[in-house]
Amino acid sequence: MDRRQFLEILASSFAGARLGLATGAPGDFRAWVWFHASRPNDSAYWRRRFRELRDAGITGALVEGSNAGTKVIADAAHGAGIEFHRWIFTNYRFFDGYAKREHPEWFSVSRNGDSSLTRPPYVPQYNWFCPTREPVRQYLRGIVDGIAKRPEVDGVHLDYIRFIDVILPRGLWSRYNIVQDREYAQYDFCYCPVCVDKFKRQSGIDPRQLKDPSENVAWREFRWNAITEMVTLLGQAARAHNKKITAAVFATPTLARQFVRQAWDTWPVDAVFPMLYHNFYAQDVEWIGRGAREGVNALQGRVPLYAGLFLPRLDPAELARAVSLTREAGASGVALFSLNTLNASRLSAFARVIRSGDAPLSRSRSVPDWPGDATARAQSTTAPAMSV
Repeated sequence: MDRRQFLEILASSFAGARLGLATGAPGDFRAWVWFHASRPNDSAYWRRRFRELRDAGITGALVEGSNAGTKVIADAAHGAGIEFHRWIFTNYRFFDGYAKREHPEWFSVSRNGDSSLTRPPYVPQYNWFCPTREPVRQYLRGIVDGIAKRPEVDGVHLDYIRFIDVILPRGLWSRYNIVQDREYAQYDFCYCPVCVDKFKRQSGIDPRQLKDPSENVAWREFRWNAITEMVTLLGQAARAHNKKITAAVFATPTLARQFVRQAWDTWPVDAVFPMLYHNFYAQDVEWIGRGAREGVNALQGRVPLYAGLFLPRLDPAELARAVSLTREAGASGVALFSLNTLNASRLSAFARVIRSGDAPLSRSRSVPDWPGDATARAQSTTAPAMSV
């Protein structure tokens, strides 16, 4: 895809996002919840659960799981008037036995020359695709197409639609016993032959020869554009079936560009879900509002922003305060991670603030060690948890 074709596709996709795929009536403040599918055959449980969620003000579900395992959940969600979006991992492919076996060349390569398949950074199995490769894009497009064509799916929700974290949020440094005061080679991706050759043809520069790649504007933009092109292609696959395309993204446009090469405020999607997980950044609850405002200002009304909130580090009063802050910042709503930590006290506090907008913060808390809930603990064995 050349630059002219990409810009034409981007423009047409933005038009579709603006005109055809609303996510709620003007002025609505919507609420979503992320979760991994479980109990796929227990329709009675899910009907009851979704009625509780709807009564508390939640109107959308972002669900990770297989097609076969989520149909019962999707039907129960629709019965309660809740949107059902399939949440999928994109470039992060620790579970993809086919790609690992048949296409090891698809995996991203560090500035040190190490493949994320054989020498992953941070933790074992942190295996990531190179988003520049056309076969990778078409492979993921096929996955999105297969999901979007299913009648029970209202949309496809993209996660890990980025490069490997060149810098982790400060709140996670101690967990991995690292200090990332600059971009270090072992965390800097992708320098595979396809990326190097394509960038050399565009700029005349071999990025492997740069003294400090982080200072080269063209190299930064090349990687931002690689992700944006992938998002555009996957969005086309979803919209071909009249389905929405949304994405979980890093906290703010500034941090996303710097840490994971995401220029998400330019993406042709129907909504973005920035993960405003304050404790990962060693910040207090008030930071959530500041982050939401930066994203809203950058988007300039093009698409809705739903602020992602990390429930294990929000007690009921703090959750209510976080919701209030995001509403004041102009967000279109919130998304809660995750359902398994949405206990009765949090759900009650959430329901009250959604109805009234009154969200006092009763006390402050120091930043605890991450993570706290069982799901996050399990996931931390395979990846830094900067994505839901």
